[in-house]
Amino acid sequence: MLVALVVLLFCFRGRAGPSPYFLQQPEDLVVLLGDEARLPCVLGAYRGLVQWTKDGLALGGERDLPGWSRYWISGSAASGQHDLHIKPVELEDEASYECQASQAGLRSRPAQLHVLVPPEAPQVLGGPSVSLIAGVPGNLTCRSQGDARPAPELLWFRDGIRLDGTTFHQTLLKDETTGSVESTLFLTPSSQDDGATLVCRARSHAMPRGRDTAVTLSLQYPPVVTLSAEPQTVQEGEKVSFLCQATAQPPVTGYRWAKGGSPVLGARGPRLEVVADASFLTEPVSCEVTNAVGSANRSTALDVQFGPILLAKPKPMSVDVGQDASFICAWRGNPLPRITWTHLGGAQVLSSGPTLRLPSVGLEDAGDYVCRAEPRHSGLGGGTAQARLTVNAPPVVTALHPAPAFLRGPARLQCVVFASPAPDSVVWSWDEGFLEAGSLGRFLVETFPAPEVEGGQGPGLISVLHISGTQESDFTRGFNCSARNRLGQGGTQVHLGRRDLLPTVQIMAGVASAATTLLMVITGIALCCWRHASFSKQKNLVRIPGSSDGSSSRGPEEETGSSEERGPIVHTDHSDLVLNEKEALETKDPTNGYYKVRGVSVSLSLGEAPGGGLFLPPPSPMGLPGTPTYYDFNPHLDMPPCRLYRARAGYLTTPHPRAFTSYMKPTSFGTPDLTSGTPPFPYAALSTPTHQRLQTHV
Repeated sequence: MLVALVVLLFCFRGRAGPSPYFLQQPEDLVVLLGDEARLPCVLGAYRGLVQWTKDGLALGGERDLPGWSRYWISGSAASGQHDLHIKPVELEDEASYECQASQAGLRSRPAQLHVLVPPEAPQVLGGPSVSLIAGVPGNLTCRSQGDARPAPELLWFRDGIRLDGTTFHQTLLKDETTGSVESTLFLTPSSQDDGATLVCRARSHAMPRGRDTAVTLSLQYPPVVTLSAEPQTVQEGEKVSFLCQATAQPPVTGYRWAKGGSPVLGARGPRLEVVADASFLTEPVSCEVTNAVGSANRSTALDVQFGPILLAKPKPMSVDVGQDASFICAWRGNPLPRITWTHLGGAQVLSSGPTLRLPSVGLEDAGDYVCRAEPRHSGLGGGTAQARLTVNAPPVVTALHPAPAFLRGPARLQCVVFASPAPDSVVWSWDEGFLEAGSLGRFLVETFPAPEVEGGQGPGLISVLHISGTQESDFTRGFNCSARNRLGQGGTQVHLGRRDLLPTVQIMAGVASAATTLLMVITGIALCCWRHASFSKQKNLVRIPGSSDGSSSRGPEEETGSSEERGPIVHTDHSDLVLNEKEALETKDPTNGYYKVRGVSVSLSLGEAPGGGLFLPPPSPMGLPGTPTYYDFNPHLDMPPCRLYRARAGYLTTPHPRAFTSYMKPTSFGTPDLTSGTPPFPYAALSTPTHQRLQTHV
């Protein structure tokens, strides 16, 4: 029976015409969830039943496909078009579909329907505003959840520019579907990132443009500091103002100022005012600003102009003759000073710069060298420093001129020794011996440091040779002073001068005698002239008892009294006393001997013939005994007779109350002191007494 059926079929086909065939078969299709899916199917030479299968399950032969509300077949059956439509497409529609011509036994190739699910908008953890700390590494996480097919790709963008530095992480569900997708962006934000917007984009084939989620960065950052100074270039001693400006999130909580690393006490705010000095050039001023996140500081150095300051003073040097010498001195200043070298006391510039080099020095190079610093443009200050160059050479010995000495008296010879290095020894030598130190017979040597002198000759010594009891040979021979050091020997010879005693004594005695005589002559002339003018109309005589015969008005025992009992010489300023001879002779001592007033016998007569005169106490007996010796000036002067007598001492008694106002006890009688301006004998002319009592002051 089956064979008969097959035979009938072939026969029928032979009679019906060409066999059915597919003009268009369905192909794989990708469609978004919710969209419409269309699978084409066109048959040729077929007028029979056409149906669609889904994963092998027949959907039915009707055009509206009852039981499948979202499915239907479109096209004209007469033309052989049988397209399958699905709308809206759901995930369950994802399957393998076939178009079958049942009566012709034709089946199309399977067409796979893929349903794409676009991703949802991603979520940024912590958004829409994320707080980060500037300068501290941080991260942002973007997450996409849902049944997106395929799994989305998460990308980061800033200002439309894709950012690198992300990691991708995907979580699968138990059914091996995508559960969630995360992308982490690692970054180290700066203060400039504050307020920046970052975009996380979820992108897939289902949505090539993707879906974006934006997040804003809110940064906390330590202060960003700007430090300025006004003025930036300043001269030493001028005021400078520093301004410290800062931006910070959260706000600034404090300021701290420092100079050269050391805190500036009392400075707390954003402004600092100082008086500039040279240290600000090398010690910058810094400002540190703090907030809750951290701190930051900035520093700046001033351009301070100042005069030269000595950094390194040149050191003294000691070199041997013929060697090289060099000095170095360092100065600082702004601008840098000009440095020159000169020899002390000289004007010639020997070198410019911090170093002075002296090749093959000689003794003439010894001395002090001056390093001078002068400002260039600022005109501020200036300074000098000096150092001594000592040239080592054999000793230089110089003799000091000795004072002449007496025969058999002491003598001293001296020599000065300058040497560098110091002499090993200083030796005095003469004919029969030598002596370095200590004593030898009549000779003694002492050594003392010499005062420092200019010229860099090295330390000096004074060596003294003392001679006690000089002899004739000492004045005729020479004494050698020599010194030696490691570089050689030097020496000199000293001769002792002689001084005789007798001519010197005679000269001194002659000078003293001439001076005394001249003084007496001048005093006598002045006295005579003065008395002549005062008493030209008076011829009174003041006579003191004992002046005529040389005897005293007291007893001989009084005359020969010891020097302790003799009263002092009396001086008075009274010159108006005038007594006649009779009154003077009759006057007695009103003190009855209580005051032993030792006086001088005086007889004065001016303008008369011989018989008058001025008596003075002689230092020694002159002339015949009992004969007054006098100096007669009349032959030499055109004036009345005036004679100067010498007489012996006697007692002076007078009733005048002011006769004596001072009292001096004489020890001997010599030449009277006739100093200019002092009356020679003021008590020789006194005024008429008005009191009868003698008032004395001892």
